[in-house]
Amino acid sequence: MATATENKIDRILANYSDEKGMLIQVLLDVQHEYHWLPPEVLTRISERLKIPRSYVIRVGSFYKAMSLTPVGRHLVQVCLGTACHVRGGARILDNVELTLGIKAGETTKDMKYTLKRVNCLGCCALGPVMVIDSEAHAKVAPGKVKEILNQYN
Repeated sequence: MATATENKIDRILANYSDEKGMLIQVLLDVQHEYHWLPPEVLTRISERLKIPRSYVIRVGSFYKAMSLTPVGRHLVQVCLGTACHVRGGARILDNVELTLGIKAGETTKDMKYTLKRVNCLGCCALGPVMVIDSEAHAKVAPGKVKEILNQYN
């Protein structure tokens, strides 16, 4: 008898039956569903697609849009590209780390937030920039970090 996880993965796979190159899209769908690529899910995908598990893991670890470690419900990205850096991006990152009690690259214990520092978010004129999930916060002042994060409770 299949578990709930196996049934969920089977439903995702059914969307792409026999399509060439479907592995990346399947992994993206799993990432969207679980916010990461759990080991047991990678095993199920490997078995169902008859692809070596090592290959599935390699593909999952190659793309930045996917994670082999648990990711919080909200992804917080702080830009430290040149334009954001000169406008105080490092202070924004410091305040986010202090507010969340984690360092860049970590996830809060309650799995609510994952913090990443990024080199460029492509909106240099709006720096310093912090993106939470897919919402950009422009010209962020260090004193506004806590207020912005509280919007994502």
